Amino acid sequence: MHKHTWLYLLFASLLVWLLAAAAQPQPVQAATDDSLTRIQQKGTLVIGNSPNYPPYEFTTNVNGKEQVVGMDIEIGKQIAKDLGVKLVVKRMDFDSLLVALETGKVDMILSGFSPTAERKQHVDFSNTYYTSKQDIIILKTDKGLYSDRKSFNDKKVGAVVGSIAYNLVKQQMPGAKVVGMQNASDLVLALKAHKIDGIVKDSASAVAYANSDPTLAAIDGKFTVSGAESGNAIALPKGSYALQAAVNKSIAKIKRKDQINKQFLPAASKYISTGAKTHTMWHYWTYFAKGVEYTVGISLVAVIIGVLLGSGLAFVRLGKITWLKKLANAYVTFVRGTPLMVQVMFIYFGIGTFYNVSAVVAGTLAVGLNSAAYVSEVFRGGIQAIAKGQTEAARSLGLSQRDTMRYVVFPQALTDIWPALGNEFISLIKETSIVSIIGVADLIYQMRIVQADTYRGVLPIAIAMVLYFIMTYSLTKLLAFLEKKMHHEVTV
Repeated sequence: MHKHTWLYLLFASLLVWLLAAAAQPQPVQAATDDSLTRIQQKGTLVIGNSPNYPPYEFTTNVNGKEQVVGMDIEIGKQIAKDLGVKLVVKRMDFDSLLVALETGKVDMILSGFSPTAERKQHVDFSNTYYTSKQDIIILKTDKGLYSDRKSFNDKKVGAVVGSIAYNLVKQQMPGAKVVGMQNASDLVLALKAHKIDGIVKDSASAVAYANSDPTLAAIDGKFTVSGAESGNAIALPKGSYALQAAVNKSIAKIKRKDQINKQFLPAASKYISTGAKTHTMWHYWTYFAKGVEYTVGISLVAVIIGVLLGSGLAFVRLGKITWLKKLANAYVTFVRGTPLMVQVMFIYFGIGTFYNVSAVVAGTLAVGLNSAAYVSEVFRGGIQAIAKGQTEAARSLGLSQRDTMRYVVFPQALTDIWPALGNEFISLIKETSIVSIIGVADLIYQMRIVQADTYRGVLPIAIAMVLYFIMTYSLTKLLAFLEKKMHHEVTV
């Protein structure tokens, strides 16, 4: 076994233990249940939501401002009103919602959630507020080929990962190959590109897509779904009985007044129609501008974190303090050996359980810490590449070890590693797209909002691609200018 392997394993085990402890739901006994009181005292009701599921929840542009709208949002507003608090919508990927609820990032999940048996093991549910069957979205030109779920043998069928539809495809369409994606807009884009043959979605959502796009059609999938799992309910933390009772009271009032059919769904359909008829991307320029702003800001801060921490790690690894060298080596090895996406989720959901950190801070910190591991290797390699004769000559002239590094070795190393360092900076801009999974409004996140609002897949992607190119090309030119200047100063 490698002499440092035990340290790497210890480091990994510690992180896994911390994440497991953070994700463990803490049941609350009825006698000490303060779930409702806590929300009323803080004055806000935070709901977890994945706004890419019209008419339940989706984003739209209202008077130039981005808003999350839909049936579920209206239900959330009614519940918040009944509780006497303000509604706060926290947006993130659908398959991150359960983790967010279990780790206390949100007070409840209101996002077209079905109360499956598996989910009930981790969270409690309110009474069902809406019941709908599952349809299959197909291309209108293929309408004669498919009649229901049994028509898709040897075909590719898409569904949002983590949804009831995804499980239904696996369980009741054995002859089909399930294709899971994070976003409904991506599924529609894949369908239009003939990458998949159908999309299983809640009928209300499927009809909304079909009515908004003349190339699509919705057919009844004829799935067999149990009474509880066929409906939508609100997910709540385990043991939050007081909050559950209050939510059920609001749901009963909404049902009694038939607000979903009379108010919430018609209002959502109006927004869908407005977004679908918007023919120019210029209407959404503020979305893309906001995405660029977040992407540049996160990249800039992450670069500073990466350079400062990365250079420090490099000097530690080149130093003589054994235990610090081992710790730095373990950090670099572990970070380089795990995906950035996992690191983002760990910091936001895991460490964020012990200290309430925002999605922007968590995403920026994760990207910066990840970059530091690679920057460390760049610095270490550049310093070690400087000939030993340079150090010996400097020391013979009376320079201290610190001055030798500062005035002789490091300036030469920086000149040599600049291209590799610049490449890391450019890659970092593109890697910031990962933070969209926890709801950070970067360029990718804003692109998905435009897709959901306009029901267009390719054009928003093309615009985002051009914007990323402009950012990276501008940085490339700046880095080239600085590199040329450094070489000129060295030559002089």
